[in-house]
Amino acid sequence: MARKILVVEDEATIADAVAARLRSEGFDVQLSADGLDGVERARRWEPDLVILDLMLPGLDGLEVCRQIQKDRHVPVLMLTARDDETDLVVGLAVGADDYLTKPFSMRELVARVQALIRRIDALAGGRPARTITVDESIQIDVDARRVRLDGEIVHLTPTEFDLLVSLAERPGRVFTRERLLVDVWGYRDGSGARTVDSHVRALRRKLGDGVVRTVHGVGYALGAEPAEDNPGPQHPS
Repeated sequence: MARKILVVEDEATIADAVAARLRSEGFDVQLSADGLDGVERARRWEPDLVILDLMLPGLDGLEVCRQIQKDRHVPVLMLTARDDETDLVVGLAVGADDYLTKPFSMRELVARVQALIRRIDALAGGRPARTITVDESIQIDVDARRVRLDGEIVHLTPTEFDLLVSLAERPGRVFTRERLLVDVWGYRDGSGARTVDSHVRALRRKLGDGVVRTVHGVGYALGAEPAEDNPGPQHPS
């Protein structure tokens, strides 16, 4: 059965072009031109993924994202015409998994969609139950996809959780943005470095400024600096 994608976009030219390209890739696509209709259609149709414009009539994209996530989590790829860091961070905070800034290429859109679909499939396959502890204050229940800070549950988006686990599985190791884009997002073309930066900022805001360490000119690491015998930054293979 074809995966269902709901496109919530009020610019008809963009919406039609996106729908045509996704249908050519084998997806079942429905369109919605405003926020209220998008929320209702998402509830009725239960898409596997939502492509959501930030600026919409009726309800804006942030409120649409909040409302469609109330009943069940559905991956959201947010589209924005603004290059506004605050909007992007807020979008990720309310449950968006990724974003694209207009104008974008259809090739990049399809790559992002396919990466999100691969992550859905990987999660459906399950993982062995295990818990990772970070600095004694953060407990990550990988199987339940739950994070606690000093015993209190912290709500992370699916992408934030995957990024945290990827770093926590190899504490102290330094990862380039390109490596994280491969491991967490499934991108192999090197695009999307700002996506990594935005998610790191979100993790710091929720778990503390010191949870992810910046290694200037290289990338990010979790926890203390590595020992002398650490093999160094991890690059895409």
